[in-house]
Amino acid sequence: MNDGLIPHRYAKALYKLALERGNQKAVYEEMKAVVASFESNPDLNKVMNNPFISREDKSRLLLTAAGSGVEDDYRAFVRLIIDKDREMYAYEMALAFRDIYRQANGISRVLITTAAPMPDAQMDKIRALVTSSFPGRTLEFSAAVDPGLIGGFVIDVDNVRMDASLSNELEKIRLTLLSSK
Repeated sequence: MNDGLIPHRYAKALYKLALERGNQKAVYEEMKAVVASFESNPDLNKVMNNPFISREDKSRLLLTAAGSGVEDDYRAFVRLIIDKDREMYAYEMALAFRDIYRQANGISRVLITTAAPMPDAQMDKIRALVTSSFPGRTLEFSAAVDPGLIGGFVIDVDNVRMDASLSNELEKIRLTLLSSK
């Protein structure tokens, strides 16, 4: 069976359950925490795939990964995936749930990448510009630093990219010079 199909089905079922109970926002926050836990600790995926680690330990890890004050819907979900031996898909399920929730609620993820850390005032101006460019959307902002940009910034909103970096400008100049030969 397709590895993407299993996580998506479980995530969709959890979303429907949470929606029926009015807990979808809380479960979304838990799933974001789970994604962050897996991303900050790559060994967590190895643990979920390890047949020598007990189901109880895996369950405790998944509950801990969701943060404090875990909703009953998420607890039931963890029990289900452990009982069905699907814990190896926990990370992909959290990603799929996050995507389903974002799509259902008109949420776009915005990544602002700069060459160096920017002062808060400048970041606020960029956030305001992005917010005014995408009216009617809820935006979740995150920031990253990539010294390879040399200067300027890159903004990614879903599948839209605005590249105002110095490295991009230099690449355009290079391509212009190459094409003029």
